[in-house]
Amino acid sequence: MPNITIDQVKELRDRTGISIAQCKKALEDAEGDMTKAMGFLKEKGAEIAGKKADRALRAGAVSAYIHSNGQMGALVQVFSETDFVSKNKDFKTLADDLAMHVAAMNPADLTELLAQPFVKDPSLTIDDLVKSYIQKFGERIEIGHFARFDNTVAS
Repeated sequence: MPNITIDQVKELRDRTGISIAQCKKALEDAEGDMTKAMGFLKEKGAEIAGKKADRALRAGAVSAYIHSNGQMGALVQVFSETDFVSKNKDFKTLADDLAMHVAAMNPADLTELLAQPFVKDPSLTIDDLVKSYIQKFGERIEIGHFARFDNTVAS
């Protein structure tokens, strides 16, 4: 087994936001291969999300994105289990990123949204992105309602 360095663990943590312990384990399982380690973390995130699917959602945030021309925007509601998570800066970043994505990609419904490649990182789907935050926070997270507004097209 290769010797995993602190720098490798730090790089994976910086890229994923996932705990140091999980990053170290993923790198060990991947024998130091960063790409494989990210794949392992993605699989683990899906597994963790599945285990949390029945938990109650009692908190959340609403985020808005307005395009620089002022002619297009989106609102997104994202749920979490607790206020502790919903008030976290990283949770707010997730909600903001989802609002920007909805404005850019105009998904027809939640199923389409979850399947779309994330505009900031096309190697992830929106579903993968949400699962990575579930893994990071250890709570169920779900996208509620979303709407896109566009004045550049005729009604």
